[in-house]
Amino acid sequence: MSAYKDFAKANDEYVATFGDKGNLPLPPSKKLLIVTCMDARLNPYAYLGIKEGEAHIVRNAGGVAKEALRSIVISQRLLGTREIAVFHHTGCGMVTFDTPKLRALVKESDPDNAALARAVDDIDFLEFKGLEESVREDVKFLQENPLVLPGTKVTGWVYEVETGKIHQIV
Repeated sequence: MSAYKDFAKANDEYVATFGDKGNLPLPPSKKLLIVTCMDARLNPYAYLGIKEGEAHIVRNAGGVAKEALRSIVISQRLLGTREIAVFHHTGCGMVTFDTPKLRALVKESDPDNAALARAVDDIDFLEFKGLEESVREDVKFLQENPLVLPGTKVTGWVYEVETGKIHQIV
């Protein structure tokens, strides 16, 4: 069964308690942007106590800052965010593969498709091996990146999927 078939009913329930959220301002009230993983087990709104309108949350595979940079520039320059928190997590799939192996897997799925091979060869999947090390590297990348506004507070964290706890690394 396709998940989309539940969307309308779930939306009706959401709308019933929507209140005046439609009047929230576009810029996030906490001037905060969070970069985190797309992992379905993570609910940063819940584990950080953030409500709608308070922060931008950018999600991608691994919560990789380099991939989030476009969104960070827009958030800072157009919407006023001045703080960035990077969250990686235990049990992340990004530590389970490397780019060459994933490229080979994709190519093997359709070996006669030259366009597919060229397309996947253009992607760096930005995997990492060490969890805390990857957090430190992402924080350093943002702190040193000229596209990130000077004076931006950048912190780095690990979320434990096993316990729900967070730990500051940087």
